[in-house]
Amino acid sequence: MAVKLKNVIEAVAKEKNVPEHVIEKALIDGIRTAVSKEFGYKGNVRVIFDKENDELKVFLRKKVTPFIENPKRDISLEEAKKIDPSAEIGKFVDVPLSLEDLGRIALNAAKDVISKKVSKVEKNILYKEYKELEGNVISGIVRRFEGNDIIVDLGRIEAVLPEEEQIKKEKYKIGDRVRALILKVIKDGKYNVYEKGRLKRVIRGESPLIILSRTHPDFLKKLIEIEVPEIQEREIEIKAVAREPGERAKVAVWTADKNIDPVGVVVGLKGARIQNVSNELSDEKIDVIQWDEDPARFIMRALAPSKPKKWRLLEDEKRIEVAVPKNELSLAIGKGGINAKLAHKLTGWHIDILSEEDFERLQQLER
Repeated sequence: MAVKLKNVIEAVAKEKNVPEHVIEKALIDGIRTAVSKEFGYKGNVRVIFDKENDELKVFLRKKVTPFIENPKRDISLEEAKKIDPSAEIGKFVDVPLSLEDLGRIALNAAKDVISKKVSKVEKNILYKEYKELEGNVISGIVRRFEGNDIIVDLGRIEAVLPEEEQIKKEKYKIGDRVRALILKVIKDGKYNVYEKGRLKRVIRGESPLIILSRTHPDFLKKLIEIEVPEIQEREIEIKAVAREPGERAKVAVWTADKNIDPVGVVVGLKGARIQNVSNELSDEKIDVIQWDEDPARFIMRALAPSKPKKWRLLEDEKRIEVAVPKNELSLAIGKGGINAKLAHKLTGWHIDILSEEDFERLQQLER
C-alpha cells in the first residue's frame, strides 16, 4: 500500500524548522529500522519515497523456495511470479509491503527512530544557530526556577541564567522579561562552574545548553554598543571594561578622530545614553573615561573621581604609586575599595594609593 506523505513531511519540517529532506531521510530510516526488527532482516529492506507520485513504498526481499520455512523471509514460486514473472527457485524478489503488515509495535518503533533522528538534526541546527550568537545580547522570558538558577525561554529553546551570572540584588518572577549575554553554547549539555579557580558545580541540560550572563563585562560592553551608534560604526572603540555587577563599572573608550569627544558621545546628551544602560543593570553606576596609550595618564583617569597629583611608574613590576590629597583618599579608594579595584581591573596595573605626605616620605626613604 502506498502512503501519502507530502503534507506530513512539509508540516513536520515547518514545525521543527528543519529541511524537508531531513524529515524524508528520517522517515525512510525509521521505516527501514522497524521492518528490519519486525522481520529479522538487516540488509534486505528497501524503502523508497516516490516524490513524483507522493508515495512511500516498502519492499521486503524474499527468497523463492518450494518449501516455506519462514513466511517472513520465504515466498513460493507461484506468489513470486505474481510480482515478477521471471522469478525462479533460489532467486530473490522484492515483495511490496504495506505499513499495516508491520503492526502497531513496529510502527511505534519506526516513529521513535524518526523522532530521534529529527530531534538530533534539530539540536544540531539549534547549536549552530546559537553558537553564532555567542557573545551577543538576547532577550527571553523567565519560565521557571531550578534551585537558584533561572530558566529563560528564548522562544525555540530554553537557556540557563546561573546564580553566579545574576546581579545579586535583582529578583525575578515567572513571566518577567530578561536580557542577558549569551555566554556559552555547549553541545554536550554540560557546563562547569568555577569559583576562584576551583570547580564549584556542574550544570547539566539538554543539548545545546545555553548559558546566559548579566554580570560579565561583555554584557555591559554590548549594551553600550547597542545604545551608541558611533561604536557600531567604529568611530569609537571600547578599549576596556571593568565591573562590580549591579554596583559600579568603569569603561575606557577611544577614537582616532580628534574631532570627536568619545566620552561625551558615549555618555550622551545629559547622560541619557549611559543612563539607559545603567537602568538595564539595576542602576549600576558607570564611569566612562578616555583611554590613553600612556599608562600613567590612563591610570590617573581610571581613578576618577579622585585627581592624583603625583605618581611614580614602576614598569618592571607593572605597578604605580599615586599621591592624592589626604581628603581624597577615601574617594580614590572607594567604598570597600571598589574604585581602586575597578581601576586595577580596567588598566591591568597594580595601584598603590597614598596620601601626598606618605608619597613624599616614601620617596625620601628610597633616595
